[in-house]
Amino acid sequence: MACLFCQIVEKQIPAGIVHEDDRLVAFEDVSPQAPVHILIVPRKHIATGLDLTGDDRELVGEIFLVAAKLARERGIASEGYRVVLNTNAGAGQSVYHLHYHLLGGRIMRWPPG
Repeated sequence: MACLFCQIVEKQIPAGIVHEDDRLVAFEDVSPQAPVHILIVPRKHIATGLDLTGDDRELVGEIFLVAAKLARERGIASEGYRVVLNTNAGAGQSVYHLHYHLLGGRIMRWPPG
């Protein structure tokens, strides 16, 4: 059985998709932690940040470009936003398909967690 995010990418499970192209899909988080909480995932299944390779450099750059585009579209760019990658359970990763959280629309505290 494919992972949850692979099923969303393949449109086997509905999701609030806000961006898609040939390499990435972005959708609303079902359990938002901020007024804007979007997950940006590669179509290619990569389990964690530890599984990225040199071949994924361009993909990671594209993720941050899409995050900036979505932040502008959602009106959170000028006030500020956060892009988060959780790797493995101790950092809060619960779905083992690489995904970056775009968070904004509220004050972000530091340190997180």
